[in-house]
Amino acid sequence: MERRLSGISCEIDIRVTPRSSRNKVEWVGDVLKVWVTAAPTDGQANEAVCQVVAKAIKRPPSSVSVKKGHTSRDKTLAFDGLDREELLKRLTG
Repeated sequence: MERRLSGISCEIDIRVTPRSSRNKVEWVGDVLKVWVTAAPTDGQANEAVCQVVAKAIKRPPSSVSVKKGHTSRDKTLAFDGLDREELLKRLTG
């Protein structure tokens, strides 16, 4: 699902593990990994990724969208309303 973004935005590459036992977001080395319980069918995992990451950065799910990699484990997420510095700060702390 791709949403139209406005205002300040940035992008970050992630690695997704669908069908996980729990939802979580964690840095592994220099890669942001996202685990979701949803299956990768009909965009369910993509939607779950947006929700899990949005919760981790304390933003509404509508501010996070999958920009690239809709059918891949490697994705690029776009964030509306956050610059890269603020996004990284929220993801690390």
